[in-house]
Amino acid sequence: MPVHVGSQAVPVYGNYHGYYSKRPFIRDPRLALLPTEFFVGKRVLDVGCNEGWVTCEIGQSRGAHQVVGVDIDDTLIRAAWKRRRTVWSLQSPESGNINEARCPPPKQQRLLGDASTTDHSAHNYFPASCEHSCGPLPIPDRGCGDFPHNVIFRTVDWVKDEIPEDYDQYDIILGFSISKWIHLNNKDEGLKEFFYRVYQCLKMGGVFVLEPQPWDTYSKARRMSETLKENAKYLQLRPEGFGELLEELGFSHRQRLGVTGKGGFRRPVDLYVKQR
Repeated sequence: MPVHVGSQAVPVYGNYHGYYSKRPFIRDPRLALLPTEFFVGKRVLDVGCNEGWVTCEIGQSRGAHQVVGVDIDDTLIRAAWKRRRTVWSLQSPESGNINEARCPPPKQQRLLGDASTTDHSAHNYFPASCEHSCGPLPIPDRGCGDFPHNVIFRTVDWVKDEIPEDYDQYDIILGFSISKWIHLNNKDEGLKEFFYRVYQCLKMGGVFVLEPQPWDTYSKARRMSETLKENAKYLQLRPEGFGELLEELGFSHRQRLGVTGKGGFRRPVDLYVKQR
């Protein structure tokens, strides 16, 4: 069921507009914690994709077969579709997605390299002023399944509602900076339901990458609305206990990939593998 919350002034779902103006990047540092081949040929779900920056990066330069971005905010999803077309418009004719059916040429191999050493020129080939003046380039008919055709977006409250792409299951599900908002809006049971949905929708051996917000950040967030404030009174689960919950469902022990970000955005990134 589509959810339309874009006109809401207070981002009680964590649906911040202009989020990436506060957390700018050329290549997302959370993705840089993962091996370069991690996404190649995989089906990926990005839960709480916001304006689609991470979703598009995975689809364009990380070699994913398909990337589905979902968000509860329809305005953000419309911005994500626009972001997809903008990213397509700025890349050079030689750049694009890498799939496992063919060996990437050297230039594309460099594009899959470490974030600190990658040559990004091919993904910023056309000046942004061209798009500002003339609009984005038209997206051609689907050819070999490369970017941007491997990226789609849907407006949905994924904690509660299914989408057609769920039925084929995913190789990777990302949960970047969303656990706090799911927790505050849906309480302990809603967070458990989210984890169970992730488990159900992953293939055996699939990977859940979670960036949990620390408990001390809940205090400010719950003041955004009376509902969040009331819900917070009943929360028993804590972020440091999420790993135990996931292990009970059938995931591996937590693997801490690292910590990224600065200031209020400095958070751990954890990896869990569906084992049973």
